[in-house]
Amino acid sequence: MLNPILWKTKRENKSLVFVLNTAMKNIKFILFAPCFLIALSGCSQNQMDTYNKLTPQEERVLLKKATDAPFTGEYYQKKDNGIYICRRCNAPLYNSADKFDSHCGWPSFDDEIKGAVKRINDADGQRTEIICNNCGGHLGHVFLGEGFTNKETRHCVNTSSIRFIPADSVSAAPAVIHSK
Repeated sequence: MLNPILWKTKRENKSLVFVLNTAMKNIKFILFAPCFLIALSGCSQNQMDTYNKLTPQEERVLLKKATDAPFTGEYYQKKDNGIYICRRCNAPLYNSADKFDSHCGWPSFDDEIKGAVKRINDADGQRTEIICNNCGGHLGHVFLGEGFTNKETRHCVNTSSIRFIPADSVSAAPAVIHSK
């Protein structure tokens, strides 16, 4: 049933058809405006589409907080000079100078690049999870006071979370992908 106010507009020299058409346009705007705004914001597709393509194992680790099996990753024994970046967004995370052998089976670092890694309470309530500060990808866990280095810090990082860039190629490293 039409609102009586719509009928009164005919007296204002407007036709009922005009009023109905205007109302329909407003309804269409209300219905489609959110879609338009989402498209403008770049969120119409999954956020993951803006980041690097990941293998199923990298997705399990970075997005679902899984853990690589110990002593299986390509970086746990790597001693070359360079930097380690996030596999998901290319953000620089660790310098090779801060890497050490903790004999735990995963790459270990006693420091991160300033502002690159965020620490949050792990879901288990006992450990501290480390994530990429740029994209939120799961890196591993940080442990304090173990005595491995003078810094008393061990970032235990999954190989699936990081990518190594040799020192002579750092200037050609891929650009950081910032989240929208």
